[in-house]
Amino acid sequence: MEMEKEQELEWLEAQKIRISVDLVAAAKRQLQFLAAVDKNRCLYEGPALQRAIYRYNACWLPLLAKHTESQIIEGFLVVPFDCEWIWHCHRLNPVRYKTDCEELYGKTLDNSNVVSSVQGTYKKETEEIWNRLYPDEPYDLDLTKVILEDSSAELSGLEKCKKYDLVSAVSRQSPFFYQVIGRKMMVSRSHVNDDIFLEEAVARYKGFLHLIKKNKERSIKRFTVPTYDIDLIWHTHQLHPVSYCMDVTVVLGKVLEHDDMDQDRSKGKKLDTGFSGTTKQWEETFGLRYWKAGAMYRGIAPSSLTTVPFSSNHVRKEVIPSKEYQKIIDLPELKVVEVLLEIVAVKNLPEGHKGSLFVLFSKSQPDVFFNAKQKLTILSQSRVKQVASFQCEPTGELLFELVSHSPSKIPVAGASKTMGTTSLSLQNFLDPVSKLRVEKWIDLMPSSGTVSSKPISLRISISFTLPTLATRVLHMVRSRPSSKSSCFFPIPGMVQHAKSWARVIDESHSEVIKLQMRDSRNEKAKDSCTQSKQVIGITKSGETRPLADMVEIGWSLMDSHSCLQLTKTSSKEYHIFELIGNRMIKIFKGRKLDYEPKNCEKKRTEEDFMTAVEFSAEDPYGKAIALLDLKTGVIKVKEEWFVLPAIISAFILSNTLKKGGYDDFAANNENLKEVNGEIEGVNGLHEEGVQTNMTTSVETEAKLNMDEANMVHTGGCGSMVNSCGCGGGCGGGCGGGCGNMVKSSGCGGGNCGSGCGGGCGGGCGNMVKSSGCGGGSCGSGCGGGCGGGCGNMIKSSGCGSGCGGGCGGGCGDMVKSGGCGSGCGGGCGGGCGNMVKSGGCGGKPTFEDKVDNEAVVA
Repeated sequence: MEMEKEQELEWLEAQKIRISVDLVAAAKRQLQFLAAVDKNRCLYEGPALQRAIYRYNACWLPLLAKHTESQIIEGFLVVPFDCEWIWHCHRLNPVRYKTDCEELYGKTLDNSNVVSSVQGTYKKETEEIWNRLYPDEPYDLDLTKVILEDSSAELSGLEKCKKYDLVSAVSRQSPFFYQVIGRKMMVSRSHVNDDIFLEEAVARYKGFLHLIKKNKERSIKRFTVPTYDIDLIWHTHQLHPVSYCMDVTVVLGKVLEHDDMDQDRSKGKKLDTGFSGTTKQWEETFGLRYWKAGAMYRGIAPSSLTTVPFSSNHVRKEVIPSKEYQKIIDLPELKVVEVLLEIVAVKNLPEGHKGSLFVLFSKSQPDVFFNAKQKLTILSQSRVKQVASFQCEPTGELLFELVSHSPSKIPVAGASKTMGTTSLSLQNFLDPVSKLRVEKWIDLMPSSGTVSSKPISLRISISFTLPTLATRVLHMVRSRPSSKSSCFFPIPGMVQHAKSWARVIDESHSEVIKLQMRDSRNEKAKDSCTQSKQVIGITKSGETRPLADMVEIGWSLMDSHSCLQLTKTSSKEYHIFELIGNRMIKIFKGRKLDYEPKNCEKKRTEEDFMTAVEFSAEDPYGKAIALLDLKTGVIKVKEEWFVLPAIISAFILSNTLKKGGYDDFAANNENLKEVNGEIEGVNGLHEEGVQTNMTTSVETEAKLNMDEANMVHTGGCGSMVNSCGCGGGCGGGCGGGCGNMVKSSGCGGGNCGSGCGGGCGGGCGNMVKSSGCGGGSCGSGCGGGCGGGCGNMIKSSGCGSGCGGGCGGGCGDMVKSGGCGSGCGGGCGGGCGNMVKSGGCGGKPTFEDKVDNEAVVA
């Protein structure tokens, strides 16, 4: 208790740090500006960047210096957009910026009399001054025109600021926007603009400065690394050069350097060890967790579809979607939050207690994202930092169960005993949002019913993002095998499933609509290749509605609201279909943008997928709004208005594109596998009349898909759903050839994944349907996890060797096991947990993929 009191006092002391800028309001302005820059990505590299640097040095800084010396206009200067971006990056090296300004102009040039170009402020006076001073240089730079010009000769004579490499500075800062706000990813990052999130970030920034101050007082030289919420506020502070220098000098006695040069996130490197050290110091100093939902590293940004944005004259006027869509399908609103959970400590254990402790957590109201018990170790007991990162609906309660496990000499599982239970209500924090971070002691209700004078308590740390609309995950199910095919779309290789019904079901397995392809003129004329066709739908109420008609150029959807048209192109990477109408929607082959496969995600052919991308003035480089998996029938839609068009498009495309010798939506009895009495369609859709709850097909897609999955970050393991870990040695985690824990092709050989805690080593195959292969000492070593050549994780004969924690040397069937392989197996340890329930992993804590790319040595 005394230590906790000291930690509380340290936090209160940190909050006394004075900041002379309204950082919450300024952070919102910064985010608005960064969003505008991201719509003009030519400023990240190439001729437009070079021209912007020239204008910044030759025009903007001299103009700002004149205005700083003696106000040359009434009111504020409005900085040109391209110059503002270079100025932004220059100021984010505060020591270099201060030095450059003083050498060139005798003082630090501040932003106190300047307004951002994106604030919509009247700029006529600034433009008039600019044109008078620089008659040959336009105030507003035409970025599109600059890309096509060769201005290298014009720019070569500039000497100012040559000591600081502004091109490299821009390159380092370009990815920052994706990390803090994203580009319309699976879960919207709108929480970053929220006052509660930003106010908590400001408080954490003060804590960050306090740590650096303590290190300086103790002469400790430490590379201090922020999380992204802290870094956002740190950037915001630096963008006010005079205030920043003054504020941090009061705290630290000097200007705090902002070191963004180090980019290597590899385990054991400077950034990794700096972040782990910062985490440890933060938690010991303040008694609060450092990791926070919505503030961690998100990985590399997806590849762009184009380097040239669509200009506004190519984008059709945005209109309100027709209410006809809402009349046909009625999906209940589905919201989701990201959660970061850690069990910090336990106290008041019974005297003489023996056995290991862990906590099982679940939801009182299981939902489509989170519906199984998860296991977490307790930091104070295991000394291993294990953090659960998952998504769930913002409803109900989180339930916690403290379990004591006593080992047994008998070669079977030891005895486990529930010592008490407790709960946390999500509504208390999220409806309405009052806090996004909570850490406190919670008393347990003893399972025996007897209440002691001091109940056992758990210290639970939990953080959330704001509730946002979730990506809808729908599934098409064929009513019966398709009948005779005929060509009905004016391109080669296209086939029809005549008279076959497709049911579309949502995440809860409720039917949304039924679809059928019909001959719109004469149903008996099935042999005609020119016969017009029609897609009809039957709503839940039983009403029959026409949804699409075949026309000369393609398919007209929903009373001509849009038209699905084939685009003839020789480029395999470019879009092949287009929805022409009120919005510009292009359908690309493969998984693009947000849906781009991550790391060692299952190596399925990209021919199975199509991505719908919307281009607009708001998203000139395109935003992914839906993914169509034409092989499994899964449809993921991020925009509510696009749900019905996505369903119709997927149905048409699945009926017209026959590739790779498989029938996209036809039920295939040979691919139906019985697992614990349930039927799973691995490579096809479920046939009407076959009794199934689709546990591992729909639920895998809806609950355990990519970023939407429940996962536990621990030991050497990567994401429990999207894992590409590698490494031998202690805590190797999901090493070697382990792929995605739900969808993995896996590969490996030699000593892949070897070492203590080797995890899923070597040749682990697809965790759902695997051919599994491996060789050498694949997965070997103490705690080898799924070693050797793992077989099918649903129904597997499994084989492997090594002294394996986890499922022995060779993993057997993870759902219905045919036995584990040889070796000393100790439960699902090492790197392997329950593939659906994301059980724990052993090994040392890892900080990979959680590290910011900017830090400070103080």
